[in-house]
Amino acid sequence: MVNIRPGDPLPERQYVCDSIQLFLYNAALWNAHRIHFDYPYTTEIEGYPGLVVAGPLMGDWLTQCVLDWLDEEGQLVSFEYSNRKAAFTGDELRSGGKVISSDPETGEVKLDLHIKNEADEVITPGKATVRFPAA
Repeated sequence: MVNIRPGDPLPERQYVCDSIQLFLYNAALWNAHRIHFDYPYTTEIEGYPGLVVAGPLMGDWLTQCVLDWLDEEGQLVSFEYSNRKAAFTGDELRSGGKVISSDPETGEVKLDLHIKNEADEVITPGKATVRFPAA
């Protein structure tokens, strides 16, 4: 664990989910909710402006953000997130976060995570705890 300090940012990553990625992701989860693949149903019946990006996909993007930052140097100990606002295919989203606390003695680091939309609103907040090997 080298020089990890509160406030240090995690690298941001951009995402634009299209209908094919959304369909395949939900197929892998056996999620047959029509708001993820049936555009006429989603817009005309449910009243959404487009196909809804699956909440678990955004959770996976947050997990990927942490694992990419760890770069196999540590391990993910705990992870949580909450979807607060919907995202739709074609939306430009980005994942990121920052270090909240770092304990050099235990190697434990707490992270604040987010998915933000084009308006810079946090639509999916999250938290994670990671552990690096003790020095």
